[in-house]
Amino acid sequence: MKNKRLDVVLISILSAAAFLNIYNIWQDDTANQYYLAAVKSMTQSFHNFFYASFDPSGFVTVDKPPLVLWIQTIFALIFGVHTWSVIIPQALAGIGSVFLLYVMIKPAFGKGAARIAALVMAVTPIAVAVSRTNNIDSMLVFTLLLGSWCLMRAVKQGKIIWLLAAFALVGLAFNMKMLQAFMVLPAFLLFYLIAARVPVKKKIGSLILSLVVLTGLSLSWAVAVDSVSSSSRPYIGSSQTNSVLELAFGYNGTERLLGQTTGNARRDMNDAGGGNSSMQAPGSDGSSDGSSQTQNGKSSFGGNTQAPQPPSGPNGTSDGGGTPPAQTGGSHGNPDGNGAPRGGNGGPGGGQSMNMFGTGSAGPFRLFQSALSGQISWMLPFALIGLLGICISWFRDRCGKAAEMKETLFWAAWLVPVAGFFSIAGFFHQYYLIMLAPPIAALSGIGWYAMYHLYKQQKDWVSYLLPAAVLITAGFQVYILSAYTSEVGSVWMYALGLLGLGLTIALLLLKRNHPFGKQLTIISLCVLLLAPIYWSATPLLYGGNSVLPESGPQLKNSSGGGGMFTSEVDTGLLSYLQENNTGEEYLFATLTTVTAAPYIINTDESVMALGGFNGTDPILTVSELKKLIKEGKVKYFLLSSDNSGNSELVSWIKKNGTMISSDDYSSSSSSTSRSIQQGMIGGPGGSQNQQTLYEVTS
Repeated sequence: MKNKRLDVVLISILSAAAFLNIYNIWQDDTANQYYLAAVKSMTQSFHNFFYASFDPSGFVTVDKPPLVLWIQTIFALIFGVHTWSVIIPQALAGIGSVFLLYVMIKPAFGKGAARIAALVMAVTPIAVAVSRTNNIDSMLVFTLLLGSWCLMRAVKQGKIIWLLAAFALVGLAFNMKMLQAFMVLPAFLLFYLIAARVPVKKKIGSLILSLVVLTGLSLSWAVAVDSVSSSSRPYIGSSQTNSVLELAFGYNGTERLLGQTTGNARRDMNDAGGGNSSMQAPGSDGSSDGSSQTQNGKSSFGGNTQAPQPPSGPNGTSDGGGTPPAQTGGSHGNPDGNGAPRGGNGGPGGGQSMNMFGTGSAGPFRLFQSALSGQISWMLPFALIGLLGICISWFRDRCGKAAEMKETLFWAAWLVPVAGFFSIAGFFHQYYLIMLAPPIAALSGIGWYAMYHLYKQQKDWVSYLLPAAVLITAGFQVYILSAYTSEVGSVWMYALGLLGLGLTIALLLLKRNHPFGKQLTIISLCVLLLAPIYWSATPLLYGGNSVLPESGPQLKNSSGGGGMFTSEVDTGLLSYLQENNTGEEYLFATLTTVTAAPYIINTDESVMALGGFNGTDPILTVSELKKLIKEGKVKYFLLSSDNSGNSELVSWIKKNGTMISSDDYSSSSSSTSRSIQQGMIGGPGGSQNQQTLYEVTS
């Protein structure tokens, strides 16, 4: 009966996770507008629901598969379309991930290790930041952890049904964020091969069957959609061939690794002499997550935008990993004209920044650069030294540690490929790093378990691994804090350094059979988690960014609430368009979803995004647009001065349309309409673009 009692410490950790993930989201009136607009559109018909249509008329889809959006839409149908109703699923998934880690670590490593793993997961800053938004990644991680739990049950019980369930969940995760879900496959395959207690032939047969299930589920929606006539469904957003499979393996696949520009943006940049840019800003969020496609030094967005600012370095300057996105390409880029911002020597990695979203310089030490380390890496040194500790324990006592070592290898096999990807990837956002949160948290708990036993039982050098882990991790955290002295001052940095040094000395002095040895290690861990706890709380304290989630004290100086790459409804323009609508299906058309999203969210109107999220999708030809105009489906077009992503359409509209003066619709009560009227729509790098309304009739 004792083992079945509720773990009060676990309940406290889950309560803390719930507070961090949920508190005040009901007062947050912002969200990732791209996904929120899609959810509202998806509530209006099953056709929109199935295809994850961005707009109510089913013109173009979002750039991700629909599973998470289906869940959000169900919540919206139950509770109404609100920011909190679409965020709740991700917040609950974040809490669920904490619980699943505890459940998986406890059987092999004990309650103490499980509690530590759960606590580290609960206070991982980027995990909290993402869970408080309607972005996909929190739900993705929960699904992969649920698959991991099924995998471990398959190994322990020897039942193939659990193995099939594990790979099926990875297949479902593919329908959340495509190839990102497959990052865990090396860990799944390795663990079953080394841990399952069945004959080799049965292992191989079971894995082949599981991979068949994985493939079938992964591609089911993509094949179903691609099999439908393009005239009977929306265009697949951010693809260049109107194909989900191309979207999965191109835009959401190789382009993430290589950092390529996409579609018309590449052509336009080359035609304009922008040079050889390896930098893109479609987001997954990129698309959805609010990235922009840079074109000849300008943003293709039409909404109010603000360049993302990375944390400043120790001297108030960017550390190289966090190079701000200055204008790119042409005369607005670097002196060398290659379209990529210069990067300084960012932390140990050094080198040149590969992209514009403050994700550091590619290299083996990228996760230790200050551009990324504050989001995910606080406990990474402790986890790595702990991994060394468990390996040493296994080599010294192979018989007694075999099961523990196999489970440790599972988490290591999750950590290494994912860390390797982020170390070399050409394009990603900081919040993708939530994929690293489970293995770092798990290895922190497992590492403490291994190092504590070595500390108490061994007399040679391995007994000093725990004090060394505390000292090195504290020193690394001091390094992270050194980049934020302008926001938090120097007291945190010096206090943490002194506490880390003092605890290390205490661990060394009280090593031999001291009754308070275990309590001292727990105190050490609590000290190491002080800074991550504060970082995790910053989205609550200062407001988060719903488009590109991040955490840290720099949020104090940002607008918060997803201000980047979002726009608002111009009430004067809206009134003018509604008054002059003569039965057209679309209130107006614009090049990107950024301008269209707020009108879809805040009105019952349909707005056409001619070029999808980035404005680069080849959805319509000029002749097809003429046909829509002739059929009376659209006549108004809101274009920005830098709409070069679909140059043929833009040129034709401007040539054949009648420009509507902003005096006819400007509203003095709308800050957004004033900025449109005055031409203050700024993209990354601070360029100013003016939006102009055109009327085109047959």
